[in-house]
This record gives sequence, structure tokens and C-alpha cells, in this order.
Amino acid sequence: MVTVIGVRFKKAGKIYYFDPDEIDVKKGENVIVETARGVEFGEVVVGVKNITEEEIISPLKKVLRVATLEDEIINKENKEKEEKAFKICLEKIEEHGLEMKLIDVEYTFDNNKVIFYFTADGRVDFRELVKDLASIFRTRIELRQIGVRDEAKMIGGIGPCGVSLCCSTWLGEFEPVSIKMAKEQNLSLNPTKISGICGRLMCCLRYEHMSYTELRRGLPNSGEKILTSEGPAIVIDNNVLLESVKVRLILDENIDKKDLELSDDIYIFHKNEVKRISKSDDEEESKDKELP
Repeated sequence: MVTVIGVRFKKAGKIYYFDPDEIDVKKGENVIVETARGVEFGEVVVGVKNITEEEIISPLKKVLRVATLEDEIINKENKEKEEKAFKICLEKIEEHGLEMKLIDVEYTFDNNKVIFYFTADGRVDFRELVKDLASIFRTRIELRQIGVRDEAKMIGGIGPCGVSLCCSTWLGEFEPVSIKMAKEQNLSLNPTKISGICGRLMCCLRYEHMSYTELRRGLPNSGEKILTSEGPAIVIDNNVLLESVKVRLILDENIDKKDLELSDDIYIFHKNEVKRISKSDDEEESKDKELP
């Protein structure tokens, strides 16, 4: 087991593990740590705990010290410099006529590097821009192109639910989201209804995915033939949350499946009250994919 603390450098940013190195560090305190980018100022969001070696990325960097009042002042000054650098970079982008959108600026704590985050539709030749910025700030310059999800995370905003974006308030890392998750939750597949302000599928589609997957287990799909206490039937709809299906009884089984004679009445059964006769096409396809 390895003793670590969790440090975050930005609001709702990714949590990184560091070795406290016998320094008495408490959750909520600010610390100075060494990172791949240099010396950084961060907040301890996970107190001292033990984790397995598989959960860390070696080599584990050490905490240099708990942030002092002087460190706090330097960090505040860096934030003020970032605002000025943002305005200067905007002017230079316009001056060079570059098709890029500046999103954020970040100074490393030791001022060894200034990072400019931007979005663009394609590749941008910013070599001349970097030269201009380097001559102005007299330090290393890095221009980093980010995606639309990261843009939303940095800028923030209000989601369709009326609450501040998850990504900009508490979601540390983006997780894969697929259209299949929307289908399994019986949501409208209209892109405008299942997309966030970033234009990508909403992150919250993943929150209930495991619950829906569990509830769907053993639940017949629409169009599937099943056996009920009233006789054979065809599923016309299902309710995942109630774990039930709506069916119409098959009145004449001798007719071809495409022209089955079904009852006008609709019956509702819990999934435990029915017997599945044949698996749906989706399940057969899923089963095929699992085969080696």
C-alpha cells in the first residue's frame, strides 16, 4: 500500500495523487507540489489515505510544502497576470488573422510557462503568434488546442436541467457516453434533447446507465414473442423502471408471424410473470459480439 493525498489544481479538475512525504497535510489546505509541468499550487481535496500501487502513476511526486502566505500571494498575482495575458493574446490572434478561439490562460506557479488554451475547427499555424507572445512575456509559451467538452468545462454555464454544468462544478474527468445509453433509457434520440451545451451527448446519460442495464436484464423487448399466463403474446412496449411489459395476446398462431392476429386488449405483466420464447435481434447481436 502507498500513502497519498489527492490534489486538484482547478475547480472540478482532475485529482492527482502525491506523496505527502511525512508532511502533516489536511484536506482543504493548499500545497506546493512538483509536477511534470514544474512547481504548481493546488488544493488538497483528498486527505491522507492508503491505496494500492496499481492506482498510482509512477514515479509518485512528493509534496514540497504546505502553501505559505507568500505562496498564496504569488498565486493571486498569477491569476491577475492571466487576465492581462488573455487580453494581449486576443489582440495578437486578431492581428495575425488566425481562425481560433481563445478559451483560457494559465500561468504555472513558478512562472516558467504560460499556457494558452484554444479551440479551432482544424489545424492552426500559430508559430508567428508564439514568437510574439514569447517576446512579450519573456518565458516559455505553450498553445494547447482543446475539445468542445473541455471548453464547456472551463467556461461553465447552465445545463438543460437548469443547474450549473456538472463538468464545471464537480465532474473531475469525462467518461465515455454513447447513444446506446440514451436508447436504453427510452429517451428521445433527437440530438437537441440529449446533447449538452458543448454539442456532445450529455454526461448525465451515464449516471443511471448501470441501473437501467440491471433493470433491463430479463426484460423482453418490443416485438418479442413471449409466453404469459393468458397465453402467447407479442410485446408492444416495455417500462424499464417498473420492469413490466405491455402485450397483446396472439389469437391465431397458425398465421405467419408478420400477419399475426392479435387481441385488441392490452395486458401488462411484470417481467417475472412472463417466459421469453426467443431472444430479440439486439440480444443475438450482442451475444455474437461477445463470442471470441
